[in-house]
Amino acid sequence: MKLSKAEEEVMNHLWHLKKATAKELIEAYEDPKPAITTIATLLKRMQDKKFVDYLQKGRSREYFPLVKKQEYFSKHVNGLIKNFFNDSASQFASFFTQETNLSKKELQELKAIIDSEIKKK
Repeated sequence: MKLSKAEEEVMNHLWHLKKATAKELIEAYEDPKPAITTIATLLKRMQDKKFVDYLQKGRSREYFPLVKKQEYFSKHVNGLIKNFFNDSASQFASFFTQETNLSKKELQELKAIIDSEIKKK
């Protein structure tokens, strides 16, 4: 299941904080900060989607992620590769390296990562 852009923003704050009340999440935003009702609605939707859960702490709810950031983005990237690049990681890599304006240093770093993965296999 996928998160909306607004839900992803909440999730990014929650991944960073590890656990937080709605008020703590709002504090993590830059101005203009979202309304408490907006955050509450997003958290409820995310709970329904099984991305977050909470523990009751007195009158507050302390939310925590049920999905790891790497797991979420891995599924997201794999979906992109499947849907837009004919399930070809090579086509994706080609597009990524040509269209993202990477510096020579960044390309060398990517090459080192790829070389390392090749050695592992």
